[in-house]
Amino acid sequence: MSVKFQDYYEILGVDRSASEKDIKSAYRKLARKWHPDLHPAGEKEKAEEQFKKINEAYEVLIDPEKRKRYDQLGSRWKEGQNFQGHPDMDGVHFYTSGDFNRSSSGFENVFEGGFSDFFKMFFGEGAAAAGPAGAAGRTGRTGRTAQRGPVRGEDVESEIELTVEEAYRGVTKSIRVSGGSVCPSCGGTGAGGRGICTECGGTGSKPDEKTLDVRVPAGVKEGSRIRLKGQGGGGLGSAAKGDLFLKIRLRPHPVFKLKGNDIEVDAVIRPDQAIFGDKLPVQTLDGQVNLKVPPGSRSGSKLRLRGKGFPGKDKKRGDQYVRLVIDTPPDLSEEEKNLYKQLYELRKGGE
Repeated sequence: MSVKFQDYYEILGVDRSASEKDIKSAYRKLARKWHPDLHPAGEKEKAEEQFKKINEAYEVLIDPEKRKRYDQLGSRWKEGQNFQGHPDMDGVHFYTSGDFNRSSSGFENVFEGGFSDFFKMFFGEGAAAAGPAGAAGRTGRTGRTAQRGPVRGEDVESEIELTVEEAYRGVTKSIRVSGGSVCPSCGGTGAGGRGICTECGGTGSKPDEKTLDVRVPAGVKEGSRIRLKGQGGGGLGSAAKGDLFLKIRLRPHPVFKLKGNDIEVDAVIRPDQAIFGDKLPVQTLDGQVNLKVPPGSRSGSKLRLRGKGFPGKDKKRGDQYVRLVIDTPPDLSEEEKNLYKQLYELRKGGE
């Protein structure tokens, strides 16, 4: 028997190397998008057809055994628009209509008749009896559903943006987190009555927003993460919630440039300050300090303020480096201009 091939990876929009997490995420987004109850009457038929394809793809790819068998198609995985089993595929059984006993399969829910001929030929009709594995559990060819045990909630990652000063001193920030909680109607199974849960669309979760007060410790760096235990996705059954991981992002600073544990700043000085030396006010993370500029300093040279950088893992702080930039003041008086002219002529006469 020749049947139309079903590319389950393409239907869910994932790569053939996609992880279980990727597959679950893709399924949830598509299930919400194509749930028939969310479409008007004129589009409901199209939505139902697409929803069946999505559930069939998820049923196969989320089940390690089914996915392994599906991937065994190997080089014959797509032969035009049609597919037919081949005898050289060891370990892969193709079902025919004689393999099934509809009267005892329990195949009586919203997915009845909704699975493709490709699925039925490749996995057997009993495998489809209870719909998507992620929604109603695993089923054998008898159609009996195996209840899933407790499943820990998924970990969630988000970002929190800080100024350099906040990262240095530590801060408490209030953040809004968007995530998902276990659907109260189905308890996270995605099943409702004899079909899927209409409240969550078979995804097992509902959108959830919350405000958290997060204590950020002093000395966090760009890219470091803060773990908030139990603030991630909801668990199934009596299982614990997942964790929330906040990734630190530092805003660009108008003065400080972080280089590891060191800090770099620019300091603009006049030519006379560079020649004769001076004391220069410089901003640090601990406030303003006076920096001694030695006589004869050159533009681009760096002066070090020891221990004024960022704290490291051992609590030892880096240094702050001040790069000197020599510039002529824009508001010179006539007397100052004359003095610069005398200096220019003196230097020119000595050449």
